Amino acid sequence: MIKNDYIILGAGASGLMLAYRMATDAFFDNKSILIIDQFKEKGNDRTWCFWEDNEGEWDNILTKEWSKIFFGSKSYSNEIDILPYHYKMIRSKDFYDLLWSTINKKSNINFIEDTVLDSKEGREGVTIKTTNSSYFGSKVFNSLPDHSLYNSQDKYPVLQQHFVGWFVKTESELFDDSVAKFMDFTVPQKGNTRFMYVLPTDKNTALFEYTLFSKDLLDLSEYDLAIKNYLREHNVDKYEIIEVEKGSIPMTSYKFHKRNSKHVLNIGTVGGWTKASTGYTFRNTSKKTKDVVEFLKRKSDLSQFQKRSKFWFYDLIFLDVLSHHNDEGAAVFTSMFRKANIKTIFKFLDEESNIIEDLRIILAVPAKRFVQAFLKRIF
Repeated sequence: MIKNDYIILGAGASGLMLAYRMATDAFFDNKSILIIDQFKEKGNDRTWCFWEDNEGEWDNILTKEWSKIFFGSKSYSNEIDILPYHYKMIRSKDFYDLLWSTINKKSNINFIEDTVLDSKEGREGVTIKTTNSSYFGSKVFNSLPDHSLYNSQDKYPVLQQHFVGWFVKTESELFDDSVAKFMDFTVPQKGNTRFMYVLPTDKNTALFEYTLFSKDLLDLSEYDLAIKNYLREHNVDKYEIIEVEKGSIPMTSYKFHKRNSKHVLNIGTVGGWTKASTGYTFRNTSKKTKDVVEFLKRKSDLSQFQKRSKFWFYDLIFLDVLSHHNDEGAAVFTSMFRKANIKTIFKFLDEESNIIEDLRIILAVPAKRFVQAFLKRIF
């Protein structure tokens, strides 16, 4: 059996980013690292967006960035200057190519294209069984999804951020590419939290993404029809669909970290790195992979890595509200964007706010539902 110091299961954003962090840190130069995934080349399978204060680590591969965003609903609309923040977009192929260009130079990091079938943890590490072989890792970092973890329980609500996006190219210059349409709740809500997300990359090209925060997915035709209607209502008629993306991201405060053990750390979405109240994962993963690398230099027991914070509880209350009153999501976000400063919102959602800033967000959302959810959780 082939033995390794570290095995990374999955070469998506979290797994590959962790391997990249190890590849650029001399501490790991004498460690054997194995990455296992069904596919190495994933292409443009994802579009990641995040806000960031000034310059950032990934700026050299950005597809586009915006210093203004638009928020809209039936009762409130505003174009917001977010400086010194920028809202940034990365296409996954550019991201994967950058990381692999560094990882491939390291002789101590190997990639196996294979399917993981099972794992068994022992006293000294973990045995990974794949279709073609078996491997031993002293430490294993798992990013392979397991929906049964949270779908088989009812203590914590589970919503999905689900979406279909069309990259649209028009004949004439129709788009203001200086503004990202962050949330447009003017679309019919139909008993859910639904919005359109529009990211213009130039004056002829934009991503139109129909997004829901709800428990159940729709038929593909419903997403497509919503995008068609939105384009028509905004006088976008002569266009070509140059690319389509779709996805579903779990939004839950399920305690993923309880599944970690001495030798296994779950990372990415399966590690609870997705922000439960928004579905954003990329920036949190960027920060968490740095934390993992620093943790490995000091400690060995991976079950000690992740700690619960006040933000976990904030997200839990928010999801309780959205789960039981899914038709009120537009009102919640409208109230927040109307009353709170955008920089405070960003800091809060990045889990970097202080208690005063937390209170400003808490006071900006409708009180009744949140008080009900809070009392129910407490008592």
